[in-house]
Amino acid sequence: MRTFVAIPLPADCRNILESLQRGMRAFQADVRWTSVTSIHLTLKFLGEIDRLLVPRLAAVLRTEVAGPGFTLKVGGLGGFPDLKNPRVMWAGIGGETENLAGLQSQVERACVQAGFPKEDRPFHPHLTLGRVQGKRNLQPLVDYIKIGVSSECAFCVDHFHIYESVLTPRGAQYRILERIELT
Repeated sequence: MRTFVAIPLPADCRNILESLQRGMRAFQADVRWTSVTSIHLTLKFLGEIDRLLVPRLAAVLRTEVAGPGFTLKVGGLGGFPDLKNPRVMWAGIGGETENLAGLQSQVERACVQAGFPKEDRPFHPHLTLGRVQGKRNLQPLVDYIKIGVSSECAFCVDHFHIYESVLTPRGAQYRILERIELT
């Protein structure tokens, strides 16, 4: 099964992201928009794993990942790799990002300890809003993002999940496999 470790978003932040997406959708660019109910902050993508590994992974995460909760903010829009040739449209993450980096680093080390390969790419916290499919109406959307359209939402991070990703014709559906509390 396809799995990842991520921080869920509260409903009020998802509502703000939905409003931002609505403004972006108005340009009718060739973007496949992420369902707002599916948006999350990925800490570690694990890929295809055996279902039997999940309890061990959860146990290692519960043992090795510790720390107090912290506050993050959602705000600002951008694109990867950049806005000159974006492939992904995203919302940014602010707030106590040093605590987020620490959490992600602990999750990475725990996953390696549980037998998963280390991620070679640096961690770039973001929320994927959509994936660019073509160039139609893309420039007006990029110009809209460049003017600094933003809404902010703050939320407390006091837990994260191990998710299963099930691919369907309507896009990926996510199912919580384990909840990991921060202490």
